[in-house]
Parts: sequence; structure tokens; C-alpha cells
Amino acid sequence: MTAGPIPVVLAGARGHGRWHLDNIRRLQQQGLVRLAGVCELRPLDPHELDGFDSPAQSADFAALLDATGARIAVICTPIDTHTPLALTAARRGAHILLEKPPAPSYAEFRRMADGVREAGAACQIGFQSLGSHALPAIADLIAGGAIGEVTGIGAAGAWARDEAYFRRSPWAGKRRLDDGTDVVDGVLTNPLAHAVATALALDGSARADDVTGIELELARANDIEADDTSCVRITTARGTPVTVAVTLCAEQPGEPYVVVHGSHGRITLWYKQDRVLVQRAGHGPMETVHGRTDLLENLIAHVRDGENLLVPPDRTDAFMRLVEAVRTAPEPRRLPEGSWYADGDRRVVKGIDGLVHASADTLSLFSELESSP
Repeated sequence: MTAGPIPVVLAGARGHGRWHLDNIRRLQQQGLVRLAGVCELRPLDPHELDGFDSPAQSADFAALLDATGARIAVICTPIDTHTPLALTAARRGAHILLEKPPAPSYAEFRRMADGVREAGAACQIGFQSLGSHALPAIADLIAGGAIGEVTGIGAAGAWARDEAYFRRSPWAGKRRLDDGTDVVDGVLTNPLAHAVATALALDGSARADDVTGIELELARANDIEADDTSCVRITTARGTPVTVAVTLCAEQPGEPYVVVHGSHGRITLWYKQDRVLVQRAGHGPMETVHGRTDLLENLIAHVRDGENLLVPPDRTDAFMRLVEAVRTAPEPRRLPEGSWYADGDRRVVKGIDGLVHASADTLSLFSELESSP
């Protein structure tokens, strides 16, 4: 590896890929990387590539890697393409930042993770919240007995998405494509997947065998195949109940959070803000805001200096157990029209905000609360 900027190829530069394009631009300005190529079905225009020096463009990912000699590939493409593209990059000697969820099934995830490892490539999974410095800070608080014995972990996410969100691509809101290919683009597995991954990380339950039970309640208010209003209770080998309640049909959208319940208090993490609130017996509330390590920067440091990866595939093994459970679950329950209403171009589930928060507070499934959707 030379001391100069590392050549990077970005696969998928529109939609969420714009965030990665901006991040690569930031890191290029720091001299860490050079955007060598962009893989898109429709080439980016000069305005989209402002700040870059005419990177190569092609819809052929393998050919682009060969032509540019890229050492890192950032993959932000449809979920069902993650495994083949990651393996293509690894076999050409490129290290990988792979957007979450890493795969649409546990079998595809293992094929990807095993294949990348056998090729000798590094792979970082794009759960940005797992780069938060709040996580080790919370782990230290728990280890120090700040809230006593951990009795459970709850996560809540109340977001709003309009009709266009579910029409943004041919795979959006789908469980599988017309040819039967798995996609699993549900609220638990994609838009609010960070809630699941962060909750499991706070429990220290990252491996597949750390999960001993999964109870799912999948529902949808929108005219989609996948779920948009769902909850899950994951039981871990530690005996911790981990509940996650999420919706894309909120009345008043807010910041998602994870709360660690203890016998003598609680710790709440608003994971998009890296903000932590500690509430415990005999003490006033304590709020702190933490830094975050960018996952591409961490991958660069791993490639250059051998720094440990923050989110290697094995750290998402337990999350993929949840993806597999959603994939193989019965079709999401269609919520009756009386339980939701139209607000402009989006659907709102009545009372869902309160239910999401109540689930995180009580570690309950929707069906166990007084007024379930």
C-alpha cells in the first residue's frame, strides 16, 4: 500500500449513496482517499461530481475495479446485490465498506462473509451507529454498576415516510422481487435497522448464537409487501430481553433511541445524535454527547495501519438472525383502514407513537399493550 491517497470506487452514488459520495469528498480533501470510479446505471453529471477529478464511470462494477485498481470499494446498491458485489470486489483485492443490511438472508450473509474472508479482504458493514463513542462509554457505565443489574433493553423508532419513499426503486417495500429473489426491505431490517443493531451491541450480543429467541409482530399500513410498523423481542444468551418497536407511520416523527433498563436506573442513547442520558437512584440526570468514528475512516486505518475494524461482518451476525426471522415470517399483517389515516401523501397509524415508546419502556410487544395497532 502506497502512502498516498487510497483509490476508492463507489457503487451506488444516488439515493443514500449521495451520503457516501459526500463522505468520500470530505476524506479526499483530507488526502486520505481518491475517488477513482463510480458505478451507476446512469453516469453522474459534472455537478454531482463537483470536487472530484473526473473519476471513471461504468455500469460494470468488475470492469471498473479492474480499470481503476481501486483498493477500497464502497457498496451502496440494492440489498439483493450486496453479496455478489462484495465478492466481486474481494476477489479483485479490494477492501469493502458494505451498506446495511449486509444481505437479505442469513445464507447470503454467510456466503458473503466467508467468501470475503477467504479472499483476504477486509469488510466493514455500514452500521454507522456502531462507530459511536457512546457505546463504549455506556458499556463502562454498566460495568461500573451505574444502573445496577441490566434487566432489559428497549429501542423505539417513530419515523414518517411518504408514498414516494415506497416507490423510490423497484425493490423498495418488497419482501422479494418478482423472480423470487429475497429483498426483505422492512422497517426492522432496513430503515430502522440501526435500532436493532445498536440494542444488540449494547447487550454485548453480536454473534448468531447470542440469540436464543425471536418473537416478531410485523404489520403494514401502506400498500407494500414488507412491514412498516413492527416490533420484535429478542432474547439473548445473557437472558436479556431486547425489544425493538418501530414505525414509518408516526404521528409526530422523532429521534430513535435505545434505553438500557437497570435495577437502579436507566441509560438512554439517541444513537443518531450520540447523546446519552443517565438516570439513576440517588443522582440527578446526567447527559453527555459523544464523538463518532467514521466507518470509512476506520476501514482506511485498518488497511493502512492494521487498526481493528469497528463493524466486521461477525459483529452483525446476531442482527442477521433477525433478518432471517423476518424473511421467513408470515406476510405482515395488513392494518385495518380504521387504524390509520391519510395525512397528505403518507399514512399515519393512530396512537403508534405512544405504543412505540411504551414498548421500549416496558419491554412489551404491541400485542401485550393495551391498545395495539
